[in-house]
Order: sequence, then C-alpha cells, then structure tokens
Amino acid sequence: MATTVSAIDAPASIESSPSAVSWGPIVAGAFAASTLTLILMLLGSGLGLTMVSPWSNEGATVTTFAVSTAIWLVVVQWLSSAAGGYLTGRLRTKWVGIHSDETFFRDTAHGFMAWALATLLVVLVLSSALSAVVGRGVQASSTVASGAAMGASAGATANAGSGGATNATSYFVDALFRPSDPARLSAPGAESDAAAAAQASRILIASAAAGEVSADDKAYLGQLVAARTGLAQPEATARVDAVLGQVQAAKVKGQEATDAARKASATFALLGALSLIIGAFIACVAAALGGRQRDDDEAFYLTPRG
Repeated sequence: MATTVSAIDAPASIESSPSAVSWGPIVAGAFAASTLTLILMLLGSGLGLTMVSPWSNEGATVTTFAVSTAIWLVVVQWLSSAAGGYLTGRLRTKWVGIHSDETFFRDTAHGFMAWALATLLVVLVLSSALSAVVGRGVQASSTVASGAAMGASAGATANAGSGGATNATSYFVDALFRPSDPARLSAPGAESDAAAAAQASRILIASAAAGEVSADDKAYLGQLVAARTGLAQPEATARVDAVLGQVQAAKVKGQEATDAARKASATFALLGALSLIIGAFIACVAAALGGRQRDDDEAFYLTPRG
C-alpha cells in the first residue's frame, strides 16, 4: 500500500527549472548583428551617393537609386542576420535531455529573437543616421529632377500669398514681355510695365492651378505682350502660345518627377520589408546551424577514442 501511495503522489513529469530562453547569446548576437549593420550601411552610403549627380543626364535616376538601395538593404540583412544568428547558436549552452526537434525549435527561436532585438536597436538608436544615409541620395536626385518644373506647378498657387509664386513664374513673364528692341528697357513707363507683369503672373498662376488658360486670358495676354514689346498682334499671340507651351511642359515634367519619386518610395518600402523578412529567416537558419555545430563539436571532442 505504501508503495502505491508514493507512486500516486509522484509527479507524472518533471520540468527543468532553468528558462528555455538564453538571453546572453541572444543579446550578444543582437549586438553583433546591429554593429555589422551599421558598418555595412556606412559602406553602402559611401558607394550609393556616388550614383547621384547634380548635373543633368548624369548619375542614377530616382527609381534606380531606390531599387539599388533596397537591394543593398537585402544584402545588409543577409550578412548581419547570418552573423548574429550564428553567434547566438554557437554561444548558447548545451541543452541536456531535450529532443532534437525541441533543440532545433529553440535555436531558431533564439535566432529570431536576436534578429528582432538587433532590428529594434537599429531603429531606436540609429534611426536618424540611417534615414539620412538612405534618404540623402533619393532627396538629392528628386530635387534635381523636379527643380526645373517648379515654375508653373500647383505648389506655386499655394505660395501665391507670400510672393513665392511671382518669383517662380518670373522667367515666363520675362519671356512674354521681352521687347523686340532692347532699347525699350530704358523707356519710361516702369509702373505700367510692373502692373502688366503682375497681371501676367496672376494669370499664369491661375492657369497652372486650373490646368488650362481661358480664351479671354489668352487674348488679354497677347494684348499685354503687344503693348509692351511693340510686336504685332499675331507675333505677340505666337509668343504667348510658345510660353504657355513651356509652362505646360514644365508642369508635366514636375508631375513626372513626383510620380517617379512616389513609385521609387513604394518600391523601396516593399523591398525594405522583404529585406526584413529575409533577415529574420536567415537569422533563424544561422542560429540552428550554429547550435547544431556547437553540439556536434562538443560530442566529437568528448567522445573517447581508442
């Protein structure tokens, strides 16, 4: 009877007291991965910024720069996650009395946690630096691509109250009122010329916002140009048509630059998310590989050999 009672009171299974999570190897692997990430990002910034040129038709486009940066992020995640995950697996202590499947699961979980901690370290501590590294080239290229298109964009309408819109359209206004005889520049009537230029600026700004120039505004611009430049009415109308064509071309170029920057940002975001997924997978595989090699090496050296 005594034997029966003791067997009933005995626990069916005994759970080991130590936690299955080894934070030491996880932290070590995370620090190694985040440090390698910083080094590779600095290397990538040095190589990537050479692709951007302030000169027209030179250097990489916004899309090319964004795609190449995202591909480099995949490479960075691959290398840093592999190093951090492998160190996490190699540095953990041997689990005794654990099934091989459970050991594999714990190693992959440790690799994932090391990757997650390294990612948080990079985001929290190095976010401003990495944003400057990644965004500097894209911003520079986007500025160069859209700089010539600010003359008649919708943004000019938003700044009309501050005088910025007048400055943005000054080139087109000068093209409208450029006299056939340069001597007319010194002729009296500066106040009337300024008033004509102001009216033309407002017409161009309103037309840029509306997307087209009304027939009345176009006829009035032709009359202003003829009165100030001394051109015949047909020639003045032809000049108005030419300048309006330049305004429309500048607007289209600005829209194309904005659309290219939008597509580049979307591509960068998608490939950036893909790089994080790849990094998590590589960290898990590397940790499982490191843990298995650690156990195999210990078994090899501790096995007595005759």
